[in-house]
Amino acid sequence: MEATVPDERPSAEGPATFREVFAQREFRAVFVAGALSWVGDYVAKAAVTLLVYQQTRSVALSAAAFAVSFLPWLLGGPVLAALAERYPYRRVMVACDLIRMALMLLIALPTLPYQAVLMLIFAATLANPPSQAAKSALMPQMLAGDRLVVGLSLNSSIGQAAQVVGYVFGAAVAAIDPEVALLFNAATFGLSALLLRFGVRHRPAMTNPAQRSHLLRETRQGFAIVFGTPVLRAIAVLVFSAMLFSIVPEGLAAAWANEESRGAVSAGTAQAAIMVANPVGFILGGLLVSRLFGPTRRLKLMRPLAVLAPLVLVPSLLDPSPLVVALLAAVCGFAVAGMLPMANGLFVQALPNGFRARAFGVMATGVQVIQGLSVLVTGVLSERFPIPVVVGVWSAAGVVLMVVAALRWPDSKTVDDAIAAASAANAGPTTEASGPVEDDTAADTSDPRADDSHRRHAVS
Repeated sequence: MEATVPDERPSAEGPATFREVFAQREFRAVFVAGALSWVGDYVAKAAVTLLVYQQTRSVALSAAAFAVSFLPWLLGGPVLAALAERYPYRRVMVACDLIRMALMLLIALPTLPYQAVLMLIFAATLANPPSQAAKSALMPQMLAGDRLVVGLSLNSSIGQAAQVVGYVFGAAVAAIDPEVALLFNAATFGLSALLLRFGVRHRPAMTNPAQRSHLLRETRQGFAIVFGTPVLRAIAVLVFSAMLFSIVPEGLAAAWANEESRGAVSAGTAQAAIMVANPVGFILGGLLVSRLFGPTRRLKLMRPLAVLAPLVLVPSLLDPSPLVVALLAAVCGFAVAGMLPMANGLFVQALPNGFRARAFGVMATGVQVIQGLSVLVTGVLSERFPIPVVVGVWSAAGVVLMVVAALRWPDSKTVDDAIAAASAANAGPTTEASGPVEDDTAADTSDPRADDSHRRHAVS
């Protein structure tokens, strides 16, 4: 049977509905499995942080227990993500869940010293890049067209909701018994593995052993396809720029609340409000924008929302109260969430099949590094200057950066040509995913074993 490539370009039709997206059985399984593992992850972060503090009474070591979960992305995220390209995506996701479940059970042992806890947490988080890369590459196999954009928005929103629920629930349970919170996390990974194993059908790997090259070479090709393709590069700049400033209020929340609180609310309440505001705004923005506006309107709104995101934080210069800061952070999160799914959807369309997981690794690592650096730099600046001034000026610089990125956005012909080139490559008769990228916009990357289900696109 001849395979066909679905037309996934934005159309003038109305948006896909949540009902249409959840009607897809495989998406339901992936969605619920992701929600479970995300909640479990944040519960574990709260529990491990407290567990290490209880053993050592050291704030630095407790913070290290929290920060260690970011190290795999910083030390080798793209390489670990490239592994997901070599094996069936379902197998990668299930194996990563089972590995993390086993390690969480070990961490829950009551007599385990904190040094072993830190090592095991680091080992468990090594499974995050390949698992998330496989999930990203699997999504366009399950959903097409505007359903994919809505599905991406739903996944982003549930991730933010899981952060809020996980931290609150994790802190409450960990205060009673950290080991119980860790056992809960192990259970969520076990349930996630079951849902993925029996709710997602098997698909062969995109590359077979004969097509593989050195893992570092394959990783380099991921960078080449993202930054060597004008459309993908423009999307990467837009996404990275958004991450550069939107995380700052959350990262400085503790100091901001304690230094700027004026007695209307406690410092703890102010800190919680600022930290939760961006995720809450992100949830609302992702759901409302994707539901209320059709694909064409969302495409037009993408660049204005990108400029609005840092713009709403500029009034921080006026030294508002922490609750007003929380409101500004929420609007910023709303704007970022409103433009990200459409940016992801365009990324999906302009990317050849064989680079899905690797491209995700490049984007996810960039996001992690940029968020960490932005908080670090603004934190250092806040040692010398008032926090409101630092955030306001940083955000004003973000407005300039976003305006430049919006003005340099590729024209419609460049975007259409990139999508057409990727679609043609995906429909080709052979796969050369591990070969060099010779063209700025596409490579011949389709799999000879592919059927309709393999005409998919990656999620940044």
